[in-house]
Amino acid sequence: MIRPDLSLPIPESITAAHFIGIGGSGMSGLARMFLDAGIRVSGSDRADSDNLRALVEAGATVYVGHDAANLGDVDTVIHTGAIWPENPEFLLAKERGLHVIHRSQALHWLIGTRRLVSVAGAHGKTTSTGMIVTALRALDADPHFVNGGVIEQLGTSSGTGSDELFVIEADESDGTFLLYNTAIALITNVDPDHLDHYGSDEAFHEAFARFADAATEAVVISSDDPGALRVRAAMAHPRVVSFGQAENADVRITDIDTDGPVSATISHGDDSVRVQLRVPGAHNMINAAGAIAVLRTLGYSLADAGRAVEGFAGTVRRFELHGVERGVSVFDDYAHHPSEVRAALEAARTVVGEGRIIAIQQPHTYSRTQLMFQEFADVLEELADHTVMLDVYGAREDPVPGVTGELVSNAFSDQDRVHYVADWQQAADYTSVIARDGDYVITLGCGNVYQIIPQVLDALRRPPGA
Repeated sequence: MIRPDLSLPIPESITAAHFIGIGGSGMSGLARMFLDAGIRVSGSDRADSDNLRALVEAGATVYVGHDAANLGDVDTVIHTGAIWPENPEFLLAKERGLHVIHRSQALHWLIGTRRLVSVAGAHGKTTSTGMIVTALRALDADPHFVNGGVIEQLGTSSGTGSDELFVIEADESDGTFLLYNTAIALITNVDPDHLDHYGSDEAFHEAFARFADAATEAVVISSDDPGALRVRAAMAHPRVVSFGQAENADVRITDIDTDGPVSATISHGDDSVRVQLRVPGAHNMINAAGAIAVLRTLGYSLADAGRAVEGFAGTVRRFELHGVERGVSVFDDYAHHPSEVRAALEAARTVVGEGRIIAIQQPHTYSRTQLMFQEFADVLEELADHTVMLDVYGAREDPVPGVTGELVSNAFSDQDRVHYVADWQQAADYTSVIARDGDYVITLGCGNVYQIIPQVLDALRRPPGA
């Protein structure tokens, strides 16, 4: 991978930009906003996708595959951290002396001097960002936004608004969340991850404290998460708004009911409001409380904020239903950390009723799998009735000997509860054999595991044994 060099100068003006890795949800959303700003956009990605086709319709020039010939007459090249240093477009841009910047720097340029709400955290930031954006729109505001995932009711991960307010999901994985001139910082939680970048838990927590203290207006932070509490103790910010179930939380959650759509009472000072969400799971009510706390900080009443958050319909790849066959519901979720897997499975448990939960897990990155394989096994064994374990999605990393999906499956104490299979068709066929009416199948991972879903649905359509 290419680590972002945030010391590189950001150009004062950009007239023609080329995006390397333009097909991802974050990059494609950023490219759309550059088009909205009247900037000529081109880009490339390794495979065709709906995102690429949509960008072509919007006016971008897009190439499938990376090739030096794709780099036309541009002044700025924007890349993700996921590309290799040997990428031919990246190398030619360097050779030409063009401005070559990380996507976070391009977003920083796009934000400019607008009032910025930055949402950071190890988990829940995509959902929390989506909640804030949809709530603001329900309250007749029109913010600019860039999210890490597609917001269900908007059908997009980014949008150009007419207000001065800008809302973003700020990425902590590579430290780039420290780049932005944030006015209001929301920290959902601080569960150590991405230690391949930070090196230690201490460095990870210290980065969040720096992010918080740099906010010019306020910090909204969890009152319950141990990591967030550790960060708060290290902060010096004069205006902090806490949210959660703790008795001393400024925006407090009580009386959570997870039987079906999650509901709870949200209180702030002497005011309280009953909120019922369209998305399941206690973790989503916690996300909603953080979003409400941000809206209160922006000046909205508790009643208006609670009502507006209720309309959020979810984000793509967050407990997203893809189909039902033979009475078996097949979902997909982006969860790729043990805490996220726990939240996804706990949410599924609240709505599955008498059915069982069958998880199809694709571990993400060799470093995370090597570090957390036992934690993955523990949470899957605790909360899923059965787990079908696939191999590791390496993303930007080279394979590590011995680090495969089998490493996770072998860590289960009850081997009857897990089945490791590297071949996707065999995994889909096996899932169809064990699934029965009323069960939920849920794919878990932020790689390409969602692409197995058509195979699972097709296998479920076939008669047993066919």
